[in-house]
Amino acid sequence: MVKLNRIYTRTGDAGTTGLVDGSRVRKDDARMAAIGDVDEANSAIGVAAETVSDAGHVAALRRVQNDLFDLGADLATPGDDFTPSEMVLRVVPAQVERLEHEIDSLNADLPPLTSFVLPGGAAASLHLARAIVRRAERSAVAVLPHANPAAVMYLNRLSDFLFVLCRTVNKTAGGDVLWIAGANR
Repeated sequence: MVKLNRIYTRTGDAGTTGLVDGSRVRKDDARMAAIGDVDEANSAIGVAAETVSDAGHVAALRRVQNDLFDLGADLATPGDDFTPSEMVLRVVPAQVERLEHEIDSLNADLPPLTSFVLPGGAAASLHLARAIVRRAERSAVAVLPHANPAAVMYLNRLSDFLFVLCRTVNKTAGGDVLWIAGANR
């Protein structure tokens, strides 16, 4: 259970922050960059969820937001043993598999792609969240091999999930915005 009575602690005023094990790292450390990018992705998904009208899609996005908090805790836990326990929160392959099932379910109702999709339409905020998730993935990769491989896989699959969700949302609101190669030459 989390209980925060005081928001500021002053412990980070010198440019360091604490990890789960009590160790401290600089705030510009690659691990902290990854955690920050995951936090930004989570915030972007929260904004995007406010634009989605389908309750099932919103519920899926809220599950993802919870997973991203788990993922942030995972990244904040140093060590090379990625086995979860009561005291250590780790992303697990089942979370990646859940996203794969959701992708397959959404994609089954979509027409095949005939062009690349431009970020836009009713799903524009979801496209932005997808791009931020891609950055979070790149940041997490920079921490490898000291990041949980399942966390990196989760971020990779999450961007795929968001892309398919974008297509699903746009399908009900006029369709994808398609790239037309060389259209403005």
